[in-house]
Amino acid sequence: MRVAVLANLQKNAPTWPGMPEDRWDDLDTEETIEALVAALEAGGHEATFVEGNLTLCETLPKLKPDICFNICEGHWGDSREAQVPAILEMLRIPYTGSGPLTLALALDKPMTKRVLWYHNLPTPVFQSFERANEPLDPDMTFPLFVKPSREGTGMGVTAESIVYDEAQLRDQLRRQFKTYQQSILVEHFIEGREITVGLVGNLTGPVARRVPDDHDAPRISRGLHFFPPLEVDMSRYPEEEAGVYTSRIKTEMAHTFHYLCPAPLPDELAHELNWLAAATFRVTGSFDVGRIDFRLDSHDNNKPYILEINPLPGLNPGYSDLPLEAQADGWTFEQLVNRILEEAVHRYEL
Repeated sequence: MRVAVLANLQKNAPTWPGMPEDRWDDLDTEETIEALVAALEAGGHEATFVEGNLTLCETLPKLKPDICFNICEGHWGDSREAQVPAILEMLRIPYTGSGPLTLALALDKPMTKRVLWYHNLPTPVFQSFERANEPLDPDMTFPLFVKPSREGTGMGVTAESIVYDEAQLRDQLRRQFKTYQQSILVEHFIEGREITVGLVGNLTGPVARRVPDDHDAPRISRGLHFFPPLEVDMSRYPEEEAGVYTSRIKTEMAHTFHYLCPAPLPDELAHELNWLAAATFRVTGSFDVGRIDFRLDSHDNNKPYILEINPLPGLNPGYSDLPLEAQADGWTFEQLVNRILEEAVHRYEL
């Protein structure tokens, strides 16, 4: 097949005076794009990289791809990850991964948590702040965790994101409002291990954006392949990271990533994480691939809490979570990339 690989390269991103240093941390490197193109070519496809911007309206009709492999993060707006899929749907070109509604939802962490809350899926108690002086809700108890509502790759996440009193909370809110100029998510800090579960596939019918009444029904996860859970080995990082999977770990230390995969978990807990991952994938309307992040509460028998879902997980073969999980499952990077493509091909009945 003729495949257009759509992404936003860090080197092509706009710059301006005073922009935050981590503004484009979630964009991709040439290393990742080259690996994706090579993987697709190894699968027998003709792959071409195209920068995901407004020129797609001109370039794609000329290129005439059979399908697009989309990992575009976008540059501007609250729904920036949804913009390229929306263009592709207007052009009626198939693509891998979730659609505009899911991508816009997942980028907005408070909105995702409202969906999880509605479906009675466990997620830390939270509050979305529009101003630094808003009163704290009565059910919000310290310690709390503060982060931007609509950023990825741990942007805005540091050891100082954990706050233990009102003064620290207000200081962190003011700092993040100034830097990121968006609403700020504050949630109860779950002290414990950080686990991520990656998956590929698509739910098979009947599929509705709700959790089945029968929690033991096989359709909750039928059609999905779960990779072994990955745990960030926080014991290997400097104490100043405070046991948090910070932006610094995800960027500056990415090539010396310390992890445990499969994470040492009891079978029952690993099964529960897979169930929660499938439920999150279902209620957010995700397609083809995803990664769901959890915290295990060390004060409550390792009870899992869903932090977020990433329907556009990183695909750098050297250090991104999903390829590392696939590798632990015996998959090559080429198998992972081509399986994501195959899921979309099957979904579109190409």
